[in-house]
Amino acid sequence: MKTFATYFQNEEKEPLQYGEVNLINPPRQRLRGEPLRSGVEAMPVFCGFCGTDHELMNMGRKGLLGPKFPAGQTRLINGHEGVVWVPGENRFAIVLIRGGDSCDPTRFTEDETYFEYGCDGADGIFCDKGYFNPDMLLHLPDKYEGLQKLPLSLAKKLVFSDPYACAVFQHERMCDIGEAQLFRVVMAKEKCDEPTARKKAVEAAFARVVIFGLGTTGLFIGDQIRRNHPEANILFVARSDAESEKARFVKDELACDYLSSGGMDEAETAAAITARIGGRATIFVGTSGTEAEHRIAFAQGVLGCNGIYNSFSLGPKVTYDTMPFGFQNHVILASINFTQAHMETAIRLLCESRFDRLVKLIDKDAFTSDPIGAYENKIYSKGAPLKTAVVWNPAYLGMEA
Repeated sequence: MKTFATYFQNEEKEPLQYGEVNLINPPRQRLRGEPLRSGVEAMPVFCGFCGTDHELMNMGRKGLLGPKFPAGQTRLINGHEGVVWVPGENRFAIVLIRGGDSCDPTRFTEDETYFEYGCDGADGIFCDKGYFNPDMLLHLPDKYEGLQKLPLSLAKKLVFSDPYACAVFQHERMCDIGEAQLFRVVMAKEKCDEPTARKKAVEAAFARVVIFGLGTTGLFIGDQIRRNHPEANILFVARSDAESEKARFVKDELACDYLSSGGMDEAETAAAITARIGGRATIFVGTSGTEAEHRIAFAQGVLGCNGIYNSFSLGPKVTYDTMPFGFQNHVILASINFTQAHMETAIRLLCESRFDRLVKLIDKDAFTSDPIGAYENKIYSKGAPLKTAVVWNPAYLGMEA
């Protein structure tokens, strides 16, 4: 089957193109032990842009995308955030992005494999039609079953399903590691039994949280922490002005504090952070994509003793001085992606959220006529909105706000 789509290729001048492509439909499996199943046809309706897309485009410029292409292909249809219409089931769905020959694609081991729609080995959703494993087309909550047109406000919320699922997973991992890291400290300090100490250790881990960066992942990690630990002291740190829309959202909707680091050097930023949170951080989450993250946490001493460093940025190298690192009992956490359960939780929470306020639209024709220019001058330019999305198929969308 042929379709029109945007797709990545190894090409220095045109790493991203829009045009007609031949779709493939190899059988795939959601999890190890499950049957291989051919994809069913789905029609993308509303698509969001992710920083991963931008990075893949730059990889194409350097000729590095070969391992990411579907088997036998020299291109990859991009896109992994959004909503599709499944004509064979007469419903809307969210595509579960990650599957493969693994027990848990998020935590795959050496003898396991995985694929990711729109990112690695499987075509994504920036297309008029696509094929997706039927086991990986997740349902919307029951109240939305039977919809024939998707309200625009709901589409904007659901475009965050992928990054919010990442945040659900990040919170889970920080709870697991925080409990293991701190329960013996709590037992010694409070002279309590182990079950009591383990419960208290989780809350102690979130006593003073610094989230460095103000993209979608950082925002949603903060939202997850606030929902699950209402007493947590959470400070976002980013270059954006304190009165920017993103900063106001953090303060108004998440009830978190915000520090604008614009114009500060790293030492000044560190001093301002510890003054604002009343001490050193128990958790430091790096989401900015800059190497300033680890220097502020470790070299500048923002991360406190027994603290957890959650490295969520792709790209920066994390270094530390082994002497203070060891004696201060720091832990570095690094894990990305999510399971189906995380995404189902994300879908449910997003439907009742106000995150649609953060999504701005780009015209489809403007995007497809110059996709590279749209990425570089609109979607990922200075001053770009937190999330940009495109109405791919307006026939299935109700345009009311």
